[in-house]
Amino acid sequence: MNCLQNLPGSSVLPLRGFVSNPRKLYFSGTSTLVQSSLTEMMSNTDLPRRMAVKAISGSTPSAETSGTEVKEEKSDIYSNTMTEAMGAVLTYRHELGMNYTFIRPDLIVGSCLQTPKDVDKLRSIGVKTIFCLQQNSDLEYFGVDIGAIQEYAKEFDDIEHLRAEIRDFDAYDLRLQLPAVVSKLYKAINRNGGVTYIHCTAGLGRAPATALAYMFWVQGYKLEDAFKLLLSKRSCCPKLEAIKNATADILTGMTKKPVTLTWSGGNCSTVEISGLDIGWGQRIPLKFDGKQGSWILKRELPEGRYEYKYIIDGEWTYNNYELVTSPNEDGHVNNYVQVVEDDPNSTNANIRKRLTGDDPDLTTHERLKIRQFLEAHPSDE
Repeated sequence: MNCLQNLPGSSVLPLRGFVSNPRKLYFSGTSTLVQSSLTEMMSNTDLPRRMAVKAISGSTPSAETSGTEVKEEKSDIYSNTMTEAMGAVLTYRHELGMNYTFIRPDLIVGSCLQTPKDVDKLRSIGVKTIFCLQQNSDLEYFGVDIGAIQEYAKEFDDIEHLRAEIRDFDAYDLRLQLPAVVSKLYKAINRNGGVTYIHCTAGLGRAPATALAYMFWVQGYKLEDAFKLLLSKRSCCPKLEAIKNATADILTGMTKKPVTLTWSGGNCSTVEISGLDIGWGQRIPLKFDGKQGSWILKRELPEGRYEYKYIIDGEWTYNNYELVTSPNEDGHVNNYVQVVEDDPNSTNANIRKRLTGDDPDLTTHERLKIRQFLEAHPSDE
């Protein structure tokens, strides 16, 4: 699987300037599942133009055909963005309906519910908890009426619909939200039993990551074993680094350290950074220091490794004078910064180093401590 967390060096690519090295990914499991396409990547700025050309070319379509084309176009845009952000050639076809995979007999990972009738489908296979990780913007993009789905689920006493939002394509937000999200999931599973359905939009990033964290923290799996089981059932690209860091955050706390990033030279009008702790879909402007002749960003970041890229007058690039990742399969490199504790030999530093390593596992005491955290974490309901 062309998932960048399994490639040397780089784990994330920016949302612009990315040319994919396509590889088909086939889903296996229960229900109608989707295979990835060999769609040619385009820049985000080309998408509105492409949509406009498609809308005006050829004969005037019927309302039904036009609606179908709009749904397909939205799926194309989402899939392209997902491929660029996740670093794996992944496709989601919203117009084909809900798809899902049993990871364990009691745990399903899938795509979003689209209509209230999808609740009936899940009840028919024993689902007791529907756990939605989407934000309102995700739902609005595909025109999903989440209120209607929630109201319909309330008509039954054998299923519960819950929401716990995580921002799409953002590994740092995933890291921040996982402890609270898995706490809510843990309590719901203890309360409802049966089969649990975890979903995001496509069921390829946030949902499998949440399932992995639950399997690692609660069900006793080593993270690598849970990951292998997941991939044997469903082709997807959960961000393991986010899970590892979230695990260490629970056990050691989250300490922030000051970081300064610099772009030298005043022969440009704007300098921005993307990545870091804001995700590849956002940008932070740097301030120009006339005395130093440099653009500077000062930021506090929790311990961990952060990849980023500079945008100079709108052009994506990297800084040769800061740490650079090894090229990935497509030759892309990013800058990165490693934020570490002041004392690398402290107990917390050693715990974080072990848990963010290649094959982390939890001791019996650590797993008990995490369960106690999940149980004690305040509920948002």
